[in-house]
Amino acid sequence: MRILLINPNTTDSVSALIRAEAQRSASPGTEVEVLTAPFGVAYIETRFEALIGAYATAQLAAEHAANYDAVVVAAFGDPGLSGLREVLPVPVTGMTEAALASAHLLGHRISIIAISQRIQAWYREVVESYGFGPRLASIRALDRPLSGISSVQEEHAQALQALAERAVAEDGAEVIVLAGAPLAGLARSLHGWLPVPVVDGVSSAVRHAETLAALKPGRPRQGSFAMPPAKPHRGLPDAIARLLDSPR
Repeated sequence: MRILLINPNTTDSVSALIRAEAQRSASPGTEVEVLTAPFGVAYIETRFEALIGAYATAQLAAEHAANYDAVVVAAFGDPGLSGLREVLPVPVTGMTEAALASAHLLGHRISIIAISQRIQAWYREVVESYGFGPRLASIRALDRPLSGISSVQEEHAQALQALAERAVAEDGAEVIVLAGAPLAGLARSLHGWLPVPVVDGVSSAVRHAETLAALKPGRPRQGSFAMPPAKPHRGLPDAIARLLDSPR
């Protein structure tokens, strides 16, 4: 089995964190590949940045997805996930969707720990769009400058743990989701240090992608996730144009 993870951010060092956790989480025999957005921002925090990341992800997916059994949008917030599910010939999931699905099996009240205050509104909207709004106990985030996006775990591990502890004690969280690719792998370090289960988005996404690929559920030919209707287009990268022109 081959799984493609696409980092919608442009930071190669974050892609390295994603790759390391994906390889640790994948089943024996599963091959994982990580691609980094060729354009965009270093780390997505806002709706507009997510829009840019979604297009970068779409371009990479159009170019490479046919060679893989499943695709993962490897950024919390899942930029472009729903659109990719309409057009790609293989199953698609994302870090947020997969993490929430895992958390759903572990407890009722879910808290998300993030690295940016600005990111909270967008995260909340994404969680609500997946139908998990009533299950969301809280979103707690760091409120301090970050010297580097790929060093957040090393520099702020204690603060992140303290946020998770407060989410449990004050918000009633029964499951903690660590949000964002820069936190990939941190759940392993916190295992046993928190009184509730901790979920990692990358590991959840890899495992869910394996399951979806193995189930071979088939592509929708009707409904909202069927291929978009054929129509004229112009100015698109060749790979995206071919994807839109593929047989219905």
